[in-house]
Amino acid sequence: MLVNQGSTLTKYGFIMNENDRKIVEMLMENARVSFTDIANELGVSESTVRKRVKYLEESGVIKKYTAVVDPAKLGYRTVAIVGLDAEPSQFLEAADSMSRIDEVKWVATTTGDHMIVTEIWTHDVKELGALISEKIGKIKGVHRICPAIILEMVKNP
Repeated sequence: MLVNQGSTLTKYGFIMNENDRKIVEMLMENARVSFTDIANELGVSESTVRKRVKYLEESGVIKKYTAVVDPAKLGYRTVAIVGLDAEPSQFLEAADSMSRIDEVKWVATTTGDHMIVTEIWTHDVKELGALISEKIGKIKGVHRICPAIILEMVKNP
């Protein structure tokens, strides 16, 4: 639904315009970009950018600011995408259990090949194997674990 001057009311009830989209894109590219730089790029005042960013944060469009790091430079030479299948009645609890393991960097429930998909960082494949057998394999309801070790990141967030 068109509201005014290129603003759209999303199905979630907040209004975003083209400048909001550009602000989000710039922050996704570099969360440390200054409001002044954004304002100069968009041709608006710094206070306008500050207000729009606050609005985007409060409306939940921007959830948090974070750094993207190279796991290998932190000593994690094995990064794996691990798919899990669990008993349907227990898969949400299994996903929650996975989210509490330190080596697990993110957890998602999916409709794809696996009910749960995770990213796991370990120092080496031996540590990944131990994690799978000693922690993940013991999670109630999990009956299939499919690790895929990442060989090379071609495109990074």
